[in-house]
Amino acid sequence: MKEILAVIRMNKVNATKKALADMGICGLHAVKVMGRGKIQVDFSILQELGAREEIGGLLAEGLSEGARLIPKRMLTILVQDGEVSKVVDTLIKVNKEGNKGDGKIFVTPVLDALRIRTGEQGEAAI
Repeated sequence: MKEILAVIRMNKVNATKKALADMGICGLHAVKVMGRGKIQVDFSILQELGAREEIGGLLAEGLSEGARLIPKRMLTILVQDGEVSKVVDTLIKVNKEGNKGDGKIFVTPVLDALRIRTGEQGEAAI
């Protein structure tokens, strides 16, 4: 079993969910995250996408430059070993625009999984 973590742009979540569902991968978790890479952000691209920053709990239009954190979505997908490459390829196909900030994908091994309701363990639990 593998865990695929994908950090993607907010505006790509629905297209990504649809592409994964079309290939039979329906189980995933999506979490709102904030972060930044090591390269300077192109704020004009974010503004074109309608990004807003949160100040004191209120959303404000416009973006400030500097060490600002960028809103993203992190998807967690558990798959069997044989499905990893097709899921990763799909994530890249849907999210690649050729710009900085298109996202990152991490693949890690999962030692075990348990379904609380039934007690199933291992690959049967996912």
